[in-house]
Amino acid sequence: MRTGIVVLPQQRWSEAARTWRRTEELGFAHAWTYDHLSWRSLRDQPWFATVPTLTAAATVTSTIRLGTWVASPNFRHPVPFAKELMSLDDISGGRFVLGVGSGGAGADATVLGEPPLPQARRTARFEEFVDLLDRLLRQRSTTWRGEFYAADDARMIPGGPSEPRLPFVVAADGPRGMRLAARVGQGWATTGPAGGAGPRDWWAGVEDAHRTFTETLEAQGRHPDAVDRYLSVDAGAYALASVDDFLRAHERARAIGFTDLVTHWPRAEGVYAGDEHVLEAVAARLPGLG
Repeated sequence: MRTGIVVLPQQRWSEAARTWRRTEELGFAHAWTYDHLSWRSLRDQPWFATVPTLTAAATVTSTIRLGTWVASPNFRHPVPFAKELMSLDDISGGRFVLGVGSGGAGADATVLGEPPLPQARRTARFEEFVDLLDRLLRQRSTTWRGEFYAADDARMIPGGPSEPRLPFVVAADGPRGMRLAARVGQGWATTGPAGGAGPRDWWAGVEDAHRTFTETLEAQGRHPDAVDRYLSVDAGAYALASVDDFLRAHERARAIGFTDLVTHWPRAEGVYAGDEHVLEAVAARLPGLG
């Protein structure tokens, strides 16, 4: 099972460059950053933009996959975003992965002055967002008229190096989102059940979601092994609290059937607070975890 790490975009690049280089040196398979304009308890702290951060990360790394965890329609339009994704795919040499989700009802949903959409409408917008991105990244020219978006001869030339387009990892827990992931995704991602579930209930919910996604794949006519399964493990409890905590979480996720585990780079305090020595000790174990 592969392991990835989320680096929150909080450091000035003079400091962050070291962190992104270190993700590769430590042997992680993929590295991500959040695609938010601000985030929860950290909204009054430093927070840099996603696409420039990943572009810079691509220039200081050479092998690790890089991605958004996760982009959403809350403040993005597919046409300019697809152009940015095409460019990221090119700059990274085909290492970019689009993590994408429907978007919540928090600050990102209201920062442009619009009221947040109800869940059903967010899901409908998400489906259209992903379908249009799929077309834009596969074609030189796209014209589209939908309920939420339009494109008029949108050009994507020369396209990125990934064929037929860069990979999509679709974050979804509801049935419509899972069907979308099964239809267009090269990966599916989950954070497990929300609402402060305890560890036992959280893992039970994760197992249920994994089982449901397998059934969704089969209903869509795709082989269960055709789509990678990503678990954001820190939604239950911070996995890097200790080496033993991480190893237990890793084994549990692998036993369920996940192909990829995603944790967070330790912060000095607050959310995801931890010790970089634990991270380094875990990384030293990665080659044997598989």
